[in-house]
Amino acid sequence: MDPGNRLGDMEITDPKAMRALAHPVRLAVLERLQRYGPATATELSPHVGATPSVASWHLRHLAGFGLVRDAVEGGTDRRERRWEAVARGWRLQVPEDEDGTSAARALSWEMFARAAELPERWATETEPALEPAWRRLSGLANTRITVTAEELAAIEDAMEAVLAPYVTREWTPSDGRGVRLLRYVLPESADGADA
Repeated sequence: MDPGNRLGDMEITDPKAMRALAHPVRLAVLERLQRYGPATATELSPHVGATPSVASWHLRHLAGFGLVRDAVEGGTDRRERRWEAVARGWRLQVPEDEDGTSAARALSWEMFARAAELPERWATETEPALEPAWRRLSGLANTRITVTAEELAAIEDAMEAVLAPYVTREWTPSDGRGVRLLRYVLPESADGADA
C-alpha cells in the first residue's frame, strides 16, 4: 500500500485490506476522514451509522491496515483520540489470484452501493439550489468507446494528469467549492454481449 502516484492515492493491493475496507462503516469512516480531516470516533459516529465505541473499533481496524493513523495535531488524551486518513484518496489494484479478485470484487460492490445514491441525492437536494453558473457546469455523461487495454490505460493516465494539479494543491480558491467527480471505467465482455 504505497501512495506513489500523482494524485497521492494509497495503492491497496492486499486482499485482507480490501475486505476490511469493504465494510460499509469502515468505508464511511475513511471517506469522512478524507473529506473533512481529522476527527474522533465520537465526532464520526453520527455520520457513519455507528456508536462511538463501534466507530472506534472500526478506526483501530483500519489503522491495522495502514489506512488511518493518529492525527498529527492529536492530543495526548486517549479518550479524545483524533484520527486522520493516511492519504487523501485510495485506489484499488486488483490482484490476479482468486482470493485477491474476490476481495477486490467485494470492495467494488460496496463502492458501487455507496455511490449509487449520490446522483439522486445531488439532483434532489443540491442541484435545485445551485447558482446558474454552477448548474451549467454540472452534468452527466455516458460515453462508450472501443479501445485496447493499452489505450484505456493511456486515457486513465491522461485524466489523472489533468486532475492532479487540482487534487494535490494545498490551497483553496476563495470562490471554489468541492466537486465530486464520479468516474467508472467498466470494460465490456469480450463477446460484446453486455447490456
